[in-house]
Amino acid sequence: MTKTSSFNAPKGIPDYVPPGSAEFVAVRDTLVRAARSAGYGHVELPIFEDTGLFARGVGESTDVVSKEMYTFADRGDRSVTLRPEGTAGVMRAVIEHGLDRGQLPVKLCYAGPFFRYERPQAGRYRQLQQVGVEAIGVDDPALDAEVIAIADAGFRALGLDGYRLEITSLGDDSCRPQYRELLQEFLFELPLDEETRQRAELNPLRVLDDKRPEMRELTAAAPLMLDHLSESAKVHFDQVLGYLDAIGVAYTINPRMVRGLDYYTKTTFEFVHDGLGAQSGIGGGGRYDGLMAQLGGQPLSGIGFGLGVDRTMLALQAEGKTAADPARVDVFGVPLGEAATQRLVVLAARLRAAGVRVDLAYGGRGVKGAMKAADRSGAKYALVLGDRDIAENQIGLKELATGEQRQIALDDAVGTVAEALAHDR
Repeated sequence: MTKTSSFNAPKGIPDYVPPGSAEFVAVRDTLVRAARSAGYGHVELPIFEDTGLFARGVGESTDVVSKEMYTFADRGDRSVTLRPEGTAGVMRAVIEHGLDRGQLPVKLCYAGPFFRYERPQAGRYRQLQQVGVEAIGVDDPALDAEVIAIADAGFRALGLDGYRLEITSLGDDSCRPQYRELLQEFLFELPLDEETRQRAELNPLRVLDDKRPEMRELTAAAPLMLDHLSESAKVHFDQVLGYLDAIGVAYTINPRMVRGLDYYTKTTFEFVHDGLGAQSGIGGGGRYDGLMAQLGGQPLSGIGFGLGVDRTMLALQAEGKTAADPARVDVFGVPLGEAATQRLVVLAARLRAAGVRVDLAYGGRGVKGAMKAADRSGAKYALVLGDRDIAENQIGLKELATGEQRQIALDDAVGTVAEALAHDR
């Protein structure tokens, strides 16, 4: 009878275990690699921060702050919150460590779990995995285009092609106040429920993000920010689009787009994949020119994104693709006897030091069981060693796909195996 654990993972928080975890690692690392190629340095953020950081930085009117944060009192009776997103934490770290006093822009990349109390469903978890970048300190349309292009390059490197980039501008301080009044005038004429009316008072843009069909219908004729941009915001947006055109990043202008966080200004974007149903966003971001000053730092601009690792995995699945290397190792050792095990343990260590991925058949299993394990590992080659081979200072190098085996010198095995793998690549 199979025993089961007395405990399960918390609801809405996925485990990543082999072999599926290989896909998770491949997606995450590919998205990070795209940022590294543009000079973004790594930042490691705390899992939890002072609750006030997110309340002030993300926005009191957002669902993230008002409904979704995991907030608790620590043993010192301080209110702390599991991080729901990355930008506010990065901005806090930049201010705290004085990075904004050095060379600008500050270009940072991060990856890890974030936490939101939502109703779990496909592509929406309470512990979500993201890769993010932030470029802080320079207000340049070319930098906006670079950030967007990094995300696009990461998706393309994974082989995704069924997504689209939607983009808009949310204006700047010279046009947003007037537009806010205009939008509120429109909204307050509608038969809004009390909760929606309160949201319209705090941040009317959030009402345009309401996914309820009846609200979509009510706000269909709402004034749009793109039609009320200041001259400087319009020039900025046009230049961003020009750069994207020049580097070949396709986009669709979506004038009704509203991101779920309050700090966005000017360039705002989202990557959407229609193969995911309701949870179609696989990543997005935008510019947040007033956030640093709001958190007590210099009045410096910034732009960034957050890409969903889980959502990207689902998008690959929807396209019938995988980013993972099916091979867990390159070489699998098959020892026939105790003496062979001792020699192969040493040889495996030497091969690993040379950059070769190696596993062994442990537990004294027979040849048949060991070869099955070798096949399951996805290895290109098996190294088969018995007492007679040791006496002759040889070892069998078997190509698992064809079954062909040849004897090689045991003393030269590291170089011979590395050369064979290099030739195959």
